Amino acid sequence: MPTAFAPRPTSRRQFLALLGISAAAVSCGTATATGGSGKQITSLKYQGAVGAVTLPELAADLGYLGDVTLDWVGNTISGPQDIQSAATGQTHFGSAFNGAVIKLASTKAPIKAVVASYGSDQHSYGGYYVLEDSPIRSARDLIGKKVGMNTLGAHYQALLDIYLSRGGLSKAEADKVEPLVVPPVNTEQSLRQRTIEVGVLTGVLRDKALAAGGIRPLFTDVELLGPFSAGTYIMTERFIKQNPDTVRTFATGVAKAIEWSRTTPREEVIARMTEIVKKRGRNEDTSTLQYWHSYGIAEAGGRISDKEFQLWLDWLGERGDIKPGQLKAADLYTNEFNGYGKG
Repeated sequence: MPTAFAPRPTSRRQFLALLGISAAAVSCGTATATGGSGKQITSLKYQGAVGAVTLPELAADLGYLGDVTLDWVGNTISGPQDIQSAATGQTHFGSAFNGAVIKLASTKAPIKAVVASYGSDQHSYGGYYVLEDSPIRSARDLIGKKVGMNTLGAHYQALLDIYLSRGGLSKAEADKVEPLVVPPVNTEQSLRQRTIEVGVLTGVLRDKALAAGGIRPLFTDVELLGPFSAGTYIMTERFIKQNPDTVRTFATGVAKAIEWSRTTPREEVIARMTEIVKKRGRNEDTSTLQYWHSYGIAEAGGRISDKEFQLWLDWLGERGDIKPGQLKAADLYTNEFNGYGKG
């Protein structure tokens, strides 16, 4: 999903450096795991997104978080930065692409995913677009071509690599496809000016580009993998251990918000989101909310399964970003605190 879950435009080296924090850094956070008396924390520091409503914000407004409140400390457009802030204690939770969660966990950061945060479905997805008159029709046609995306080493490069592999390209051939960092707001223009041959477009930017005409999809992530949850909310293992009731309220509240957004008429969801943005008083533009379709989460209540991490474990292992077998999918998440659908 765009908004807070979309990584900041950056180079692959910068991306890996951002996630390559040490376990020692994790233990130096400023947001303590519990109050000094041992009382569980019920005010959660977090980062939001300009002009958007995250699932915890929606859950809070719907009354699903009970006595747990949210303490907004600023906005982010970077998933890796968001979970790094949670891991180092600057915030209490963060959300990112599951591949980024794996990369951070590989540095021995003691984190665990507790509920899904975004994904791709028939309504919300990432598409790889070319100009209408482009000769590119298949994976093999991408050899020697430039593909613009918001960041390297993350969600959209992973999907590109999978597309190329399934298209029969060898590693040597795939290496001739050039992924480039292009800010999402500039992707359509770069594509139309032919400085790139393929551009990744999502959400509002995709809808506006399609409305203008002259472009067509080469493939989409949901066509490639089917509906899937792509990102999760993480917390530190220490925070989870010392604040189990708070974590349970948070995970279950987010799960309920997921289902509310899924079962409520879209117009009502957009109206509720618009009201939330307006009443928080941050002078934000609410026009983009009209393009909201879904959070894209595949599983009921945002429950997590091995498959949502195993695909990216395999991909990162093949790239050499982590050692094969270094991490197990089941060790990266827990559904223990997500009460949605239990009993």
